[in-house]
Parts: sequence; structure tokens; C-alpha cells
Amino acid sequence: MKLALSILFLSLSFSSFLRTATARGGLHSSYPPVIEFDPRGGSGRQLFEDKESQKRVDVAQGYMTNSDLERAIKVFGRRCSNISRVYSIGKSVNGVPLWAIEISDKPGEEEPEPAFKYIGNVHGDEPVGRELLILLANWICDNYLKDPLATSIVDNVHLHLLPSMNPDGFSLRRRGNANNVDLNRDFPDQFFPVNDDEDWRQPETRAIMKWLREIQFTASASLHGGALVANYPWDGTQDKRRDYYACPDDETFRFLASVYSRSHYNMSLSKEFEGGITNGAFWYPVYGGMQDWNYINGGCFELTLEISDNKWPTANELLTLWEYNKMSMLNLVATVVKIGVRGRIFSSDGGRPLPGFIAIKGINSTIQASRAIADYHRLLSPAGRYEVTATAPGYKSKTTCIWLEEAGATNVDFVLDPVVNTRGIQVRSACDCSWGSMGIIWGIPFEVYLLLIVIVGFLLFLYKRRTFSRLKQRQLVGPKRPIVA
Repeated sequence: MKLALSILFLSLSFSSFLRTATARGGLHSSYPPVIEFDPRGGSGRQLFEDKESQKRVDVAQGYMTNSDLERAIKVFGRRCSNISRVYSIGKSVNGVPLWAIEISDKPGEEEPEPAFKYIGNVHGDEPVGRELLILLANWICDNYLKDPLATSIVDNVHLHLLPSMNPDGFSLRRRGNANNVDLNRDFPDQFFPVNDDEDWRQPETRAIMKWLREIQFTASASLHGGALVANYPWDGTQDKRRDYYACPDDETFRFLASVYSRSHYNMSLSKEFEGGITNGAFWYPVYGGMQDWNYINGGCFELTLEISDNKWPTANELLTLWEYNKMSMLNLVATVVKIGVRGRIFSSDGGRPLPGFIAIKGINSTIQASRAIADYHRLLSPAGRYEVTATAPGYKSKTTCIWLEEAGATNVDFVLDPVVNTRGIQVRSACDCSWGSMGIIWGIPFEVYLLLIVIVGFLLFLYKRRTFSRLKQRQLVGPKRPIVA
């Protein structure tokens, strides 16, 4: 009898252990349909299994649904139409529009100002960013012309907000999109290119890539959850080892990350990350990430911001998280007009804008001026002397030296002279496509060639018309009949 009781006791104990282990294993799931929040205010999150109470809490309770988010964006667009526009950059797998907001004193217009973008909800189970970006938009609208920081951002920056990159993942309460693909592993990678065919990538990824081609963003940040740190490139290494792998603009990225961390309520006090910032590869390597792709392909300085220890906190914590992150979000945007060198590139031959390139001596990274008005915004850490060179195909390069301090950015406009060959004929730029200044070919002005083409075309038209008229006349008269005697 004692032996039977002992076996029964061990069996119950072992089964209890198995249930506990299963519950703890759920902590690593990317799909948390039911959670229990620590009543003591801790950030821990556990799958809940209590036979006595059966109390279950939906993680999305209190958060905006996708329909609520769309409605909030459109309401904002109507309320703040004087400094904003609402547009879509594409659709998700399930056809949900990826709505974006642009905030500027001249939304939708091309200006010699930097563009900044915030992207939220990259991972479906990290929704804090989508809520905070709506709060950010409304705060800027409410405080424009009242608060100097809000006014400065509206007047000097084109701020773009994409509250949700992954609305399908949010609806499904999981990390990946509707195809269960992690969107932050779906971009072309510099170290391990798997597939360079853009058509094979997820529609959300393609939308971001197209967005970057349409708008020349100076800087960017994506909002995530699960930690509290500002992450900067590179995200990966060539040998896949966890190691500090610096990008060419490492010093500037560290400066930007520190702006966010130091402006935050407690990010810079982190015991895990010194100063609240980290190199991505030093934390853990990521391949196919959006951050590195932005920097390599668009010259866009993007950070990955982990803004809450808990991936999906209760909705009543959102306003506290907003207060913790508000100044960080505002100061990071404002920084793009406070550091580095900016200006425009012109041709000395008529003053045409040249979409040339800006290079910094000692930094192996080049940015291009915008195609429409040739403005550039080169972010640089305020750390002393820099040698700046402007180039454009068909033009002589020019170099100047600048000193950057904490006071602010430096404005430098470049006027480039066309290259002239040994015959004294000006070599035209490959990017100079204006009809009014096509230059000369073999010593003959382009306009003469154009006039000759028009004249020849007109003569051919007259000849063809005359030939057609004769044929028609013959058909009307008909063939000559033979005379029979």
C-alpha cells in the first residue's frame, strides 16, 4: 500500500512539473493569444493556465484595431490638413493599406529639407510603435506654433510616419506577416545575398523599398519591443559571429543612438547596454534586416529602437511609454537639421541643379543629392574637421573643409564647372537632361539637329501624302479599256 501511494505521489509531482515546463516554454512563442500580467507591475509575461479562475486577457484589448488605426490616421489628416497629408505606400498580403502620414509646413512639395521616417509594428506582436506614432503626430499638430521643438520639426523637416508595416501580423497576434515571414529578415543582405529578385519579396518589404526610391530619406528609425536600447549598424558580420562590426559612419550612428537614449526616461541607465545603445552585430547578428539595407541602398541613417521591455504591454501602460519616449522621438527628428553638412549642387553653366554626389574623406560612404532640386543632407558627428567633396558626371569635382561643433549644421553649396575636352567642346553630364540645355554635338548646337529632324519629317510627310493622293486618283479613274474596232 505504501509503495502504491509513493508511486502515485511521484506521478502527480512529475505531471505537475511537465505542466510548468510547458507554460514557461510559451514565453518564447511569437504568438501570445493569452497572457497574464504580473500584478506587482513587473514586465514579465507568461502564458496563463489557472484551472481555478480561468481568467484570460486578450493582449490586443485597448489597442487600436487595423480599422481603428486607419480611422485615426484619416481623422488626423482632416484635423491637421494644413501641415500634413495622408497617403498609402502599398498593401499588405491581405490587402490592408499601409497608411503613412507626412508632416511638414509644405506637405507633398519638394523642398531643400531633410526627410525623416518612423516605422512602427514591423513585427506583428510588437504594437507599441503604432500607438506611439499616432500620439506623436497629434502632439506635433497640437503644439505647432506653440512649442519651439514642434514648430522647428514642421518648418524644417519632412516627417513621414508609417504606424504599421505589418497590419496582418498584428491581426494574427504573431511576429511574421500573413505568410508568416519575418519582415525584418526579408531585405537584401550585403553579406549573404539569398535572392536579389525584388518580386520574390513580401509585399510589405517591396512597399518599403519602393518608398525609399521615391523619397530621399536622410534618416529613419523603426520601433520594436522586447528590450530597451537604441541599435545601430552593422546588424551582421561576414563570418556570422557575434562581434562589434562597425559601418563607415559608426561615429555618427553612435551619436544618433545616444541622442535617443539620453533623451529617454531611463534607456541610458541600462545595465545591459552601456549608455543604452548597441552595435547590432555585437548584440546578436541579424541578416536581411531593414536597417542596414536603408543605409547601403539609400544613404538613409536608420536606427532600430527597442522601446519597451515587454513586447505587448497592457494598453493602460501606453501613455506612460509615450511619456518615456516622447522627447527621444522628437529630439531624434530634430537632430537631422542640427548636425552635419547640407546644401545644394549647381552647374556653373546656367546654374542648373545637379543631382551629384557628396563624399567625406576617410568615410567610405557616399550620398546623392536629390534629382529634382539637388539638395543634400549629409549627417556627421559634431567632431571637428571634415573634408567634403562634391562630384557629378561630366563636371570637375570640388572640395572644401568644414568644422563641425555642437552649435549646428554647416551649409555649403557647390557650383561645379563642366569638363572641357582637348577640342574645346564641353562634355555634358550624364544626369543633365534638361531640354533647354542639351549642349553641342560635334561642334553643332543640339537645336540645329532638332530643327533638321523636324524639316526632314515634314518633307517625308508631304511626299507620303502626294503619293497617296495619286494612288487614290488612279483607283477612281480605273484601268484603261482596250478599243475594239
